[in-house]
Amino acid sequence: MGRDTRPMTRMAISRRTVVAAAAAAVLGLGGGVAASAASTPSPATPAVQSPGELWKRTELFFGTGKPDGTEVTDPEFAAFAEREITPAFPDGFTRLDGTGQWRGGTGAIVREHTHVIVLLYPFTDRDAEREIEGLRADYKKQFRQESVLRSDSVEKVSF
Repeated sequence: MGRDTRPMTRMAISRRTVVAAAAAAVLGLGGGVAASAASTPSPATPAVQSPGELWKRTELFFGTGKPDGTEVTDPEFAAFAEREITPAFPDGFTRLDGTGQWRGGTGAIVREHTHVIVLLYPFTDRDAEREIEGLRADYKKQFRQESVLRSDSVEKVSF
């Protein structure tokens, strides 16, 4: 019997690769498949849990470009934070500064200085939703903003 010299099709290569990888995994013969499976804790092996509890995380992106071409200044934003954000979240928040870009309602690309406020709060904080939406509405009104981006997630936190 001679070796098959016909060109392999993509399908044949793909099947051979999958079969070879599966065989290697079953036999424990190396490669990424067996290593990946071995490094993943099984349900019977309890993983070491990090300390903390689940809280909500909300990030608010406050752009500073105004429709008239001016910007919300750092002192103006600091005053807004002192007057609005601190009373709403007296236990704390984090302010990050950066440069952002987004497509506005007119279709134009807007590049602007951005303040990101990171809020972490327990699920039991019934006032947080109202406070966050109040901050967004107040900023849009005070500084003639089209929007304030909001991003929500769940985080495990420990103090």
